[in-house]
Amino acid sequence: MSSDQSNAEISSPVIEWRDDALPIAVNFDDSYFSQENGLDETQHVFLAGNDLPARLCDGFHVAELGFGTGLNFLATWAAWRAKSVDGQLKYTSFEAFPMAFVDMERALLSFPELGDLTKEFLELGGGSFETAEIALNIVHGDAQETLPASGNKANAWYLDGFSPAKNPELWNAVIMNDVGNHTAKDGTFATYTAAGHVRRALTEAGFDVERVKGHGRKRHMSRGKLR
Repeated sequence: MSSDQSNAEISSPVIEWRDDALPIAVNFDDSYFSQENGLDETQHVFLAGNDLPARLCDGFHVAELGFGTGLNFLATWAAWRAKSVDGQLKYTSFEAFPMAFVDMERALLSFPELGDLTKEFLELGGGSFETAEIALNIVHGDAQETLPASGNKANAWYLDGFSPAKNPELWNAVIMNDVGNHTAKDGTFATYTAAGHVRRALTEAGFDVERVKGHGRKRHMSRGKLR
């Protein structure tokens, strides 16, 4: 399974490391995951926010804005494997600036709980792959172009781009509307942000949106279900 653009046409982000473990995207001046506990954040925001793993079943499709280090994917894969679901999980992620393999490997060292899956993922190349258990498709390029061209609808969305204040292009009303258009019946979304303009855009896109308790120091996050 390949992405929609060749590796020659995409560029990796410039990374700086805080405390030798937390990757910071220099261009966005934002971290890839919580410095408190990135895996806990993923499980609280994206899995629990989408009522996972309870909803997981054969053919379930997770879609994501911002693949980053691959942490969200690995946490979802771990939940799928722990539930021993019969069938295949589909996971599509839209990423404009794919992290270099060496940086991804270094970032994931912070999560020894995912060690076996991390090793398996990295041995598969750290990119798109398909097995009988799971199909990962990382779509490289600007989501404003690649998302509308996608023919699939997701059962659950992880909206995990960099902060809306620092990466507004990934949170505009047009993209949020595209998210709605690419959500299956009774599909859901979850995101760490509770920014008012994001919640309004998702409401306009067809979701019943609620603001709920965030992770760690973040007081609130957002989740919702397609009307």
